[in-house]
Amino acid sequence: MSNTPSPSRTTLTPLIPLPKRTKVIDPTPLSTTSTLPRGTDSGFATPTPLAASTTMSALQPPAPIAPSIAAAAAAEQQLQVQLLSANAQAPKKGSQFAAGHDLFSAEEVVIPARGRKLVGTDIKISVPVGTCLAYKHGIDTLAGVIDADYRGPVGVILANLSDEDFSIKIGDRIAQLIVEKILMPEVLVVNELEASE
Repeated sequence: MSNTPSPSRTTLTPLIPLPKRTKVIDPTPLSTTSTLPRGTDSGFATPTPLAASTTMSALQPPAPIAPSIAAAAAAEQQLQVQLLSANAQAPKKGSQFAAGHDLFSAEEVVIPARGRKLVGTDIKISVPVGTCLAYKHGIDTLAGVIDADYRGPVGVILANLSDEDFSIKIGDRIAQLIVEKILMPEVLVVNELEASE
């Protein structure tokens, strides 16, 4: 399989601020007399003179990124959340560099000993295309992945592995959502697989 990305997918690079000061040096453009002297056969290609406008444009700061590209890059970094009730809370990071977002219960639930329960969050989530959300943490989470095209309410299946009932209150942290990049390869049926090492 080829590692070349398909033309239908575009890769957006992060926006990098321009430097505060740019020093422009006016170079002397090459002329045909500044190339190798006649009769010299060094085996190397003769430099091609550049137009002054080409030389100067290479030293200018890059043009600002088009607003539509900047908006697409910003949207790619967003986790859209719809709150469905007064008890719903948007997912929050526990710290600046936390890997995931904490997910909170929107209802009071008792998970019986050795039992399991679906705990509602009363939120809907839209994740960026090319990613998915994975649940991590909780008493023991039994469900796992939210696809980029899923738009229904988010619930967490929790299992209580202890011998005592476990109470969850409104606003309790019940899981953690982690946005993960995913590959979406096409399935190719072959007669034989490539040999592995």
